[in-house]
Amino acid sequence: MSRTFYSALGEADRPLAGMWVCSGSPLVAEICAGSGLDWLLIDAEHSPNGLESILAQLQAVAGYPVQVMVRPPVNDTVLIKQYLDLGAQNLLIPMVNSAAEAEDAVAAVRYPPLGVRGVGSALARASRWNRIPDYLARASETISLTVQIESEAAASAVEEILAVDGVDGIFLGPSDLAASMGLLGQQEDPLVRAAVEHCLAAARAAGKPAGVNAFNEATARAYLDAGASFVLVSADVAMLARGSEQLAATFVPKTEETPDAGPRGSY
Repeated sequence: MSRTFYSALGEADRPLAGMWVCSGSPLVAEICAGSGLDWLLIDAEHSPNGLESILAQLQAVAGYPVQVMVRPPVNDTVLIKQYLDLGAQNLLIPMVNSAAEAEDAVAAVRYPPLGVRGVGSALARASRWNRIPDYLARASETISLTVQIESEAAASAVEEILAVDGVDGIFLGPSDLAASMGLLGQQEDPLVRAAVEHCLAAARAAGKPAGVNAFNEATARAYLDAGASFVLVSADVAMLARGSEQLAATFVPKTEETPDAGPRGSY
């Protein structure tokens, strides 16, 4: 059993930088794993990922010295059980808006009597099919839980969410936070940035790490200066989209018939 994301974070002498893996491709995941970045987030909320593709990506990156977090599409006990059994050790649970919802996530990652995780270790990659001694007793040591703060309600309740035993850290999603504040697509708005910085300060006061999504380098560095312990600074699909557009801009002459590539808003 390998160390968790928060073990690695605690051993680091600097914030950890990572990227989204959203393509659903094990090959792309492996390329990203060898990049030198500290961590990857394999996403199933806004990406074409199911259990089989997540398993393949976990297998593809397993040989690299990179931490891997996985985001299920929803805070659901059954899905969380399946992700854990696949061998996902670090989970990011989206749209956690209250302490009660955070408590539900904690219960989902723990076996009884501390939680409600179903017992299927004999069938699960997580336990290497019961080849890991005392897996059931030690499973909690192998799992880290991050909850995502991405609404005005969550930001208002962030202190209560951070106080939930079993929540290892929080991750800020400025895009959805902006939308919940009536500022859709305006994650750089001062009100949104102030809400993010409020949550970073709350995490610091609670003694728990906080991360943030920031594709703009200046914004990412500002949040790091404000106390973020980990960041996501790009995504595989975004890099491919922008890179291919740059090739087209360089080598394809523009004409009146050339279609517009569409919006390029940050995630």
